[in-house]
Amino acid sequence: MSSLRLTFLGTSAAAPTAHRNLSGLFVKREGQSFLFDCGEGTQRQMIRYGTGFALDAVFFTHFHADHYLGIIGFLRTLGMLGRAEPLTLIGPRTAATFLPKVIRLGAEDIRLPVTIAEAEPGDVVFRGDGYRIEAFETDHRIASVGYALIEDTRPGRFDAAAARAAGVPEGPLFGKLQRGEVVRLPDGRSISPSEVMGPPRPGRRIVVSGDTRPCEGTTRAAEGADVLVHEATFGDHEQARARETRHATAREAAIVARDAGARRLVLTHLSTRYDRDPDTLLGQAREELEDRTPVMVAEDGDTIDLPLHD
Repeated sequence: MSSLRLTFLGTSAAAPTAHRNLSGLFVKREGQSFLFDCGEGTQRQMIRYGTGFALDAVFFTHFHADHYLGIIGFLRTLGMLGRAEPLTLIGPRTAATFLPKVIRLGAEDIRLPVTIAEAEPGDVVFRGDGYRIEAFETDHRIASVGYALIEDTRPGRFDAAAARAAGVPEGPLFGKLQRGEVVRLPDGRSISPSEVMGPPRPGRRIVVSGDTRPCEGTTRAAEGADVLVHEATFGDHEQARARETRHATAREAAIVARDAGARRLVLTHLSTRYDRDPDTLLGQAREELEDRTPVMVAEDGDTIDLPLHD
């Protein structure tokens, strides 16, 4: 089983509350771990919810303070813990000039190597074994991007009975067929993988919007996504404020999920007025989705485990 887990470290917008920290989402896929945004207090949340500090990269959706201030102390903690492996920081346009100033704030030197990269919409910003992370265009007040973790399509299941019926002897030829190779039998016949393999199985897709108005970039990125994590700062009665600040309402996030055909919508980045009672936002999103798509409001510490598509 290939594990893929999301842990919500911070779900509040702009300011922390007693119940919600600032933006931070931890994603672990098998042996690799990533952090999407790093609001103030993120490292404490990582300790609290047991994610560990063994990150491969940190992705910033944009550089408003509630999304990056936590990286200052976190890097110094990693240094004190003796981390020697480089840590990659990735963000939208201006990352290469902005982040070096941020991470060197204070008198202490950073004790670990840090690599900084800028992400343009459409860029593959990280590539791992069987998956990639792509940046996509969002619509906020400053330079911003969202990120999509996209797994490769996997081969279909091997039908051993069909292979035996076709005269393929068990052993190395079974392995070749599973690797997509055509095999030749002693009687001269050729057996192709398509004869003994089921249909290809799609990989999983996680989409993180960051702060944004509803936009085509997010809708495209979220097509068929297993999980769309979308900001929902405001409710219906704050529509004008949402437009002014380039944020989204819960209903607008639901429309994006519906139009994209996402399998699940998770609302986050809530205004402090919804800190203890987010049911208003949840209800407005559900009205729009009409039970076609599961929707939840993330709480700090919530986890989502995504099974493979089989």
